[in-house]
Amino acid sequence: MPDSLDQEALDYHSGGRPGKLALRATKPMASQRDLSLAYSPGVAAACTEIQKTPADAARYTARGNLVAVISNGTAVLGLGDIGALASKPVMEGKAVLFKKFADIDVFDIEIDESDPEKLIETIRRLEPTFGAINLEDIKAPECFEVEARLRETMGIPVFHDDQHGTAVVAAAAVTNALRIARKRMEDIRIVSVGGGAAGIACLNLLQTLGARRENIYLCDRNGLVVTSRTDLNPEKALYALDHPPAELSDVIRGADLFLGLAGPGVLTPEMVTQMADTPIIMAMANPTPEILPELARAARPDAIIATGRSDYPNQVNNVLCFPYIFRGALDCGASTINEEMKAACVHAIANLAHAEAVDEVARAYRDENLVFGPDYILPKPFDPRLLVEVSIAVARAAMETGVATRPIPDFAAYRERLIRLVYRTGFLMKPFFERARSTRRRIVFAEGEDERVIRAALASHQERLARPVLIGSPERIARICAERGINARSGETFEIIDPADQKHAIQLSEGYCRKLGRDGVTPQQARKILSGNETAIAAMMVREAEADAMICGSYGQYLWHHKHVQRILGSGTRLTAALSVLILETGAVFIADPYVNYHPTHEQLAEIAVLAAQEVRQFGLTPRVAFISHANFGSSPTPTAKKMRAAVDRLTDLGVDFEFEGEMRANLAFRRELRESYLPEQRLTASANILIFSGMDAANGAMNVLKALAQAQPVGPILLGMDRRAQIVTPSVTVRGLLNAVALAGSGDEATAYQTGRIAK
Repeated sequence: MPDSLDQEALDYHSGGRPGKLALRATKPMASQRDLSLAYSPGVAAACTEIQKTPADAARYTARGNLVAVISNGTAVLGLGDIGALASKPVMEGKAVLFKKFADIDVFDIEIDESDPEKLIETIRRLEPTFGAINLEDIKAPECFEVEARLRETMGIPVFHDDQHGTAVVAAAAVTNALRIARKRMEDIRIVSVGGGAAGIACLNLLQTLGARRENIYLCDRNGLVVTSRTDLNPEKALYALDHPPAELSDVIRGADLFLGLAGPGVLTPEMVTQMADTPIIMAMANPTPEILPELARAARPDAIIATGRSDYPNQVNNVLCFPYIFRGALDCGASTINEEMKAACVHAIANLAHAEAVDEVARAYRDENLVFGPDYILPKPFDPRLLVEVSIAVARAAMETGVATRPIPDFAAYRERLIRLVYRTGFLMKPFFERARSTRRRIVFAEGEDERVIRAALASHQERLARPVLIGSPERIARICAERGINARSGETFEIIDPADQKHAIQLSEGYCRKLGRDGVTPQQARKILSGNETAIAAMMVREAEADAMICGSYGQYLWHHKHVQRILGSGTRLTAALSVLILETGAVFIADPYVNYHPTHEQLAEIAVLAAQEVRQFGLTPRVAFISHANFGSSPTPTAKKMRAAVDRLTDLGVDFEFEGEMRANLAFRRELRESYLPEQRLTASANILIFSGMDAANGAMNVLKALAQAQPVGPILLGMDRRAQIVTPSVTVRGLLNAVALAGSGDEATAYQTGRIAK
């Protein structure tokens, strides 16, 4: 009977649509015209162009983003030779990782062939289909020959990940371990156990990085690899030493680096005690390493240890490498993946471990101290910067070594494109980030003791988006930074306003009375309201020109924050509303108002539409408003349908300069032919991008359905009607969401405070 994890995995694979992959069309197929373009007769034009210029296959087909993951199932994970068919779940899994981490499409191909010659010939004939080949789980020594021959005969990258992916990540770990140990690659004594594909590839790459051949001792199950042995394949023979026969225990003394790709229990604690100062132990056998880290640590407390397991620090995981080395290779049309590209990958991965952890990683690994050191020598797999930094490094190395057939002309633009792959909000938000950098407004964060807020403040300083101010206890903020490895210093990275500062609180309470004294607020009440109410303090700082804009809402209820912001910063007569942005594969959709106005009147709905249209123009988009109802164009007399109809009439009377239509059902908002079947003279020339609902329940429900089922990427909510002086986020906000709020808050005109001279620039 399967254990609980096995059963959960079986249910995972069999539930719903079996397997982990599906094909999806990337072009519309909704009409006869679409069919004629996608297939006969239109497709002939693309075929003709590719026949004339074969390189145009990357322009007219998916080939330039398509990788084949190929295996014959002869060395699958720890399962061994289980056959091609049984390897398919693993290959599908590899395909999912390619898509998840680098947006690379994959066909997994399982070939029932163990003869190397026939396997090579089969794979070679696939070249017209793919932009690159990822070989997987082919046993040694056949894998060496298969890869070498394919690289010689094919004009696209061929990469055996079991060899080179492991080698790249292991080399990155060694590079950083040597920095900690203050040793040089060319000086270290290396003892390696396991002469398989990954082990040999690790040694080859370490030599590329500076290790000396004479300092490498390779052992296998028959002992030290020496020239007198007659059982060596050509790959092992390259590492044979002119040395008497010996065992691992004979050569481990004084070793700086143990490289383990063999099996459990190979390295004993006694052997570890004989290694050099600050030994580096790479025990990468899975699931049981050559020595358990706790045993190695007990034997040598100064050791730097890495394994292949995720439940110990410093996991050597191929996913840190293969998605990104292929991304860079595909994007520049590399004809191969050479040693220089692998070395560039090594250094890019190693350098990321020195960078401060970003929010996505910090949230995923809250129990770990993600600061460069003996227990953190490799970045985590979910670090979004891997895609950007590693892909760029690989593409640049391909161009410098002359193997790029489509050189990247503008690396700044390429970086932006990769960032958009990581953060789907990046392209949409670009105008706001650019405007925020041009003004660098002083922005106060109400919840300054929230780790996400601290990280966002640091990032906004580093990216020159704003001059951040945090409200919170300086001691608590300093402690959070120290505990979470956040390299931020008060006064340099951001300013801190202590809410317990009585002098400042009294000054703000006086301003509060000036604003609301005739609404019955006494000085005593003002001081009480501002005591410990960070949102009110932040709003008063903006009102008193101590800051240009504020951000709040990382915890607590949206309407509670809105009440204080509206009371202090609102005009009293102007409507405010929230606008949420959802980025779908088909584009951006704006939904109003899911947070502020529970049951707006038709006049308020019209005003919300005007505010939303103004905001959408700030994104560089043409606003098209649809008033959503259960009815189409007067077909129902219900109160909500009448209200939506009246809102449309109100906009008509106002003579606004944007397209709008309604009332209509939601599906009509996106299909012109459907709208025209109900009302031929309807006014929207294309799909609506702003949806106005009759009330908060409908707007909030629609927003959350799209987020959950369509995997929409949210931006906002954006607070409308405050002239960018305030943004209220929600408790689920990420650091990226807070940065978007900074860009929104910082993208207004030059602050009044500057114009009055109350704050120096």
